Amino acid sequence: MEELKNTYDRKRFIEDGFRLSVLSAVLGAGILTGCTGKETAREIEIGPGEDLMQEHGLLNRVLLIYETFSRHLVNKESFRRELITDAAGIIRTFIEEYHEKQEEESIFPRMVKAKQQVELVNTLLRQHQGGRNVTAQIMQLNKSLNMIASEEEKMNSLLQSFVRMYRPHEAREDTVLFPGFRKIVSQHEYDSLGEDFEKNEHKHFGEDGFETMVDKVAAIEKELGIYELEQFTPQA
Repeated sequence: MEELKNTYDRKRFIEDGFRLSVLSAVLGAGILTGCTGKETAREIEIGPGEDLMQEHGLLNRVLLIYETFSRHLVNKESFRRELITDAAGIIRTFIEEYHEKQEEESIFPRMVKAKQQVELVNTLLRQHQGGRNVTAQIMQLNKSLNMIASEEEKMNSLLQSFVRMYRPHEAREDTVLFPGFRKIVSQHEYDSLGEDFEKNEHKHFGEDGFETMVDKVAAIEKELGIYELEQFTPQA
């Protein structure tokens, strides 16, 4: 009798193990079907804070481009001047007219209503307007591709002032504003806002809007010779 029971237990163990193996295979296939390996961080559900911080990464790359323009102007080094308009166009369409509008319409009002970081919000708003004024001047000045010395000095000043403002601007948003915002909204509202941001991006720039902008920035970096990251590694 004991031997019969042991035989039954071994049989059930083998059958259970087989069923678990089949179930794992099915579930695994289902998971793999949904993960093509091509998903970007934008396609994975992220919150509005993380979304905006990714866009700050793109902004930082344009700031590096601006610094490169400035260096070329100071050193009287030739480069294709149309690139200034291309880079400023990315700032205008993606950063000023989209990214900053999202902050102004969705983040800033909630912070003010909650009486959190009101002074900071007011400063950020003034800087948004200041940045737009600088971008307008850059694009207007660059219509003359053969700038005289005084125009080159003006362009250099505009580029440097833009970089000087936006580096601390975005850093303060990333380390103070966005963490503070996360504390004053519910998880449901936070998730819902993240979905709204994604829909808005697709509405303005298409399904791969962010990736398209990154590609445009990379193309300018390559033409300027600043695309390869290794070149910025300190030499021993």
